[in-house]
Amino acid sequence: MRLSASTAALNAALVRKLRRHLKQGGVIAYPTESCYGLGCDPRNRRAVMRLLSIKGRPQSKGLILIGATFSQLKSYASPLNGEQWRQISPTWPGPVTWLLPAARSTPSWLSGHHASIAVRVTAHPLASRLCKSVNTALVSTSANRAGLKPARTYADCVKTFGNSVLVVPGMTGKRRHPSTIMELTTGRKIR
Repeated sequence: MRLSASTAALNAALVRKLRRHLKQGGVIAYPTESCYGLGCDPRNRRAVMRLLSIKGRPQSKGLILIGATFSQLKSYASPLNGEQWRQISPTWPGPVTWLLPAARSTPSWLSGHHASIAVRVTAHPLASRLCKSVNTALVSTSANRAGLKPARTYADCVKTFGNSVLVVPGMTGKRRHPSTIMELTTGRKIR
């Protein structure tokens, strides 16, 4: 599915289209802090499997989830204590993804072969508005086929994915590198 690249905002018609597409198990591409991301409804196994197939990514690696607020992400993670929250909260919203202990109910199609789940409260204005507008966290993995460079523009996504994803027009952030990934339990920087 293609949308006009001149559409700059998440207007009501676009939001309705995105909600319908996500509800039907569709995959979207949308701008994030450093590149376009591929996303879908993390609660929809069929959508996640479709995303992994499009990207050529093994399920075992796990996926990152983004949200406009932590409340959109907290059901995927085990409860945090005060000290843990004090460690995380200064980095959000922002380009820091945290590996948190996964909640027992977190499906393996999101966590892969890990006991943790990767989550980030995004600082990208459009990605944040997108999560608010569709009222859910989104899967967020770079918009590329495995082993290739991530797409940085609307046109790159349309060229790479054609009609297999719904591309949201917008500008990526100015970051040159993907989000930093930190492991909560060890404080270790993973990426």
